[in-house]
Amino acid sequence: MEYRALKSLADAEYTEDDIAIVVGTDSDVLKAFHELGSRHVPVLGICETETRGFLTEISVKDLPRALESLQKKRYVVEENTRLSVSVDDKNVLPAVNEAAIFPSKSATIMEYTLTVDDEIVWRDYSDGVIISTPLGSSAYALSAGGPIVAHRSKVFVIVPVNSLDVTRRPLIVPDDSRIFINSIHARARCEVVIDGTIRLKIDNKVCIKKHEVPARLVRLLGSSYVLEKMAKKVQLAEELLKIPPSAKLILKTLEYEGPLTHRELVRKTMLPDRTMRQALALLIDKGMVKRKPLLRDARQKLYYIA
Repeated sequence: MEYRALKSLADAEYTEDDIAIVVGTDSDVLKAFHELGSRHVPVLGICETETRGFLTEISVKDLPRALESLQKKRYVVEENTRLSVSVDDKNVLPAVNEAAIFPSKSATIMEYTLTVDDEIVWRDYSDGVIISTPLGSSAYALSAGGPIVAHRSKVFVIVPVNSLDVTRRPLIVPDDSRIFINSIHARARCEVVIDGTIRLKIDNKVCIKKHEVPARLVRLLGSSYVLEKMAKKVQLAEELLKIPPSAKLILKTLEYEGPLTHRELVRKTMLPDRTMRQALALLIDKGMVKRKPLLRDARQKLYYIA
């Protein structure tokens, strides 16, 4: 078996037998899929901490065992539906988890029309709207009130966020639907956010449909624990009702950004230092967040989701 170390997956040439191994967090795996674009290369996610995510299959300490399993073909490739997204008739990177449409300025109401397969479903006034894949249903969409969907389901989830109309509820549609978010208006510029990392300006409309190339994840035989992780997500959602907004913001930041130091968390969340310390202490006490020494500077701690 031959190995190549790459700084970026975008420029490499691949054969049909190649597998991309990504060491990091779920956000690093998402970045890898963005760099791969429409290539059919399967990805094996290796978590750099002891806590695995939905996209990272095993921890880095088990890397030798993973390489042995790959060499002996003891794995399966799980195909997960992605979203094909076009913004104002221009195609952008496909989404693995979700496409979220929000005003660029927080606490700003957005007006939009939801159309599915040429039929208007609703005209809404809300903080935004999220269109999620089954894989992404346990991420941002879940925190906005959406359901957890089994990964092999052939559906998309549409979640209005804090709608002014109390009758608005998450909507499940077949994954062969064409979803349009158009006539978008807000007092601030509106954006579509792909997988929580890529922001693109919207002038008028977003079209979303099933992408022709799925996100292919390598699952080692006997190691996948997706259903167990989904059950833990439900328990976490119940615990989230009992913690302050500052702690929720920290959890969401760690979920999208991966492990961060105290200083990095303060910079990204803009929370006061005292609030940050109190919220982190609460999250650690509840077992939601763990910490470990930063390798390059043992005086600092690295915080990550437990």
